[in-house]
Amino acid sequence: MSAFGHYLEQCQQRINAFLRSQLDTPQPRLERLYSAMRYSVVIGGKRMRPLLAYASCEAAGGEQAQADHAAAAVELIHAYSLIHDDLPAMDNDDLRRGQPTCHRAFDEATAILAGDGLQALAFELLASAPQWQAETRLQMVQLLGRAAGPQGMVGGQAIDLGAVGEKLDQATLENMHRHKTGALIRASVQLGALASERVDAEQLAALGRYADHVGLAFQVQDDILDIESDTSVLGKQQGADLARDKPTYPALLGLDGAHRLAAELRDQALAAVAGFGPTAKRLRQLADYTVQRRF
Repeated sequence: MSAFGHYLEQCQQRINAFLRSQLDTPQPRLERLYSAMRYSVVIGGKRMRPLLAYASCEAAGGEQAQADHAAAAVELIHAYSLIHDDLPAMDNDDLRRGQPTCHRAFDEATAILAGDGLQALAFELLASAPQWQAETRLQMVQLLGRAAGPQGMVGGQAIDLGAVGEKLDQATLENMHRHKTGALIRASVQLGALASERVDAEQLAALGRYADHVGLAFQVQDDILDIESDTSVLGKQQGADLARDKPTYPALLGLDGAHRLAAELRDQALAAVAGFGPTAKRLRQLADYTVQRRF
């Protein structure tokens, strides 16, 4: 395994342990709810958002321990969004991370409540983290709320649902994904940097540009993998976007064009953090990983 592979594994183990520590059942009557929450969080996943939070904290001169609560918060928001996206009223998916979706493993009502619980817990973690100043915690809560809400991820999902069957141009498709996927990725990077309590405004802006490019590259690669990969590797139904006639980058640009766009976005992300020097090594590697991954 490469040094970067070891880094990914170490970060994944770290965030998994922290997440499990936050999801102990507080009382017997809540066991089913917490089981559904744990099921949706700890059964797998790339942990891309926590990885970005840790790497961004390091780029700003901090240590991973400072970013645990931020890394967990963005992953909890991501997990909640997947539960709700998979529901029959939304994408109606049966498979997630190689396992039955939450509403299939439990039931629809429990899945809705599990998503609600994970969302609330994310903000509780940010607000109660003891290692940050109160001003930092407030800034983080505001940032994550904006990224997760109607001006971010939820708004992007609403645009996506309304666009099924439409032929979108590239600018409209990009706008949708900058909300749906990109907003939470941007929050992951910026929350990680804020967790260091050493980042300045100029650095935070540069990291925001990095995140914008990486977030869009991540979505382009997801669209590519929906065609090029298979269900056993993806952990979700391959070809699902195509079957639903969803607007995607390969449909708009062709596979070759989508690959070129992903590479261009990766290069723009790398340029955004050129001024950070060696502390941003992991962010640079994550930009490469975003467009090289196969699941």
